[in-house]
Amino acid sequence: MIEVKNLTKRYGAKVAVNDISFSVDSGEILGFLGPNGAGKTTTMNIITGYLSSNDGIVTVGGSEILENPIKVKSQIGYLPEQPPLYMDMTVVQYLSFLFNLKKVKAPKKAHIDEICEQVRIGDVKKRLIKNLSKGYRQRVGLAQALLGSPPVLILDEPTIGLDPKQIIEMRTLIQDLGRQHTIILSSHILSEIQAVCKRIIIIHQGSLVADGTPDQLSRELSGAPRLFIRVAGPQTEIQDMLEAMPTVEHVEAINQREELAYDFSLEPLAHEDIRQDLFFSLAEKKWPLLALRSSELTLEEIFLMLTTGHIPLTEDEAGEWHDGEAPP
Repeated sequence: MIEVKNLTKRYGAKVAVNDISFSVDSGEILGFLGPNGAGKTTTMNIITGYLSSNDGIVTVGGSEILENPIKVKSQIGYLPEQPPLYMDMTVVQYLSFLFNLKKVKAPKKAHIDEICEQVRIGDVKKRLIKNLSKGYRQRVGLAQALLGSPPVLILDEPTIGLDPKQIIEMRTLIQDLGRQHTIILSSHILSEIQAVCKRIIIIHQGSLVADGTPDQLSRELSGAPRLFIRVAGPQTEIQDMLEAMPTVEHVEAINQREELAYDFSLEPLAHEDIRQDLFFSLAEKKWPLLALRSSELTLEEIFLMLTTGHIPLTEDEAGEWHDGEAPP
């Protein structure tokens, strides 16, 4: 549905977007991540036609944006970080104005009513926008992006400034929209991206540094897979048992962190899932398994590694396992 090839945008000597390429399939929800100033919003503005690029090609639904800008723009609904709302209009007046501006061909009243119900603003559609809460304003901004039923939605920080309940509601709404639309979703809330998106792209300093599912990126960046466990029981006997397991390549004892409980690092044989064997072996000895953690990186750790070069320890993590090693 969307094809971006060798996209570059410069502002004088500063390169905001540096030769990035990616594609988004029809019906896909793509998470678009990067630190502030990475080039996310610039890239989205180029895709929507709000900005021109210095080099590269953007194709939406088979049409190239510079060759057929009107057709491409008609296929895209865009919710910028700050929704373009007219505060002195009612919701219906605003959507009616945008309906005419976009030259939507559907029956006006029925189409607007349908969208209001879809984004759950039907109960406030006759109120002035300036009197609405932040959450409802975001929904009105999403409603204007849906006018004309475009196949592509580009959402830039759609949950910014919302409270936890509103974030959950917006997340559910985006998941529902993903059944009918191709969506590019930009957000700084990584848990939101992980909950909604099956695939993510990370850009840093204008360059694309990662493209894949969270699981794929975790496996690629985590190195050799390991498990970290905490077991209550006699340390030497536990280690002997672990080393005797046929699916375990290497066992390493880690510093004791609880009384009468010991931590171990386990490196399985290639492609072996040792969790069930581990559970039953410990259960047979009646040694309680108190904790288990995989060395695979979380989305937050992936993001930090690719954009800062390291994964900083938080104060809470200082006494816990981190990245496979006990902190000094």
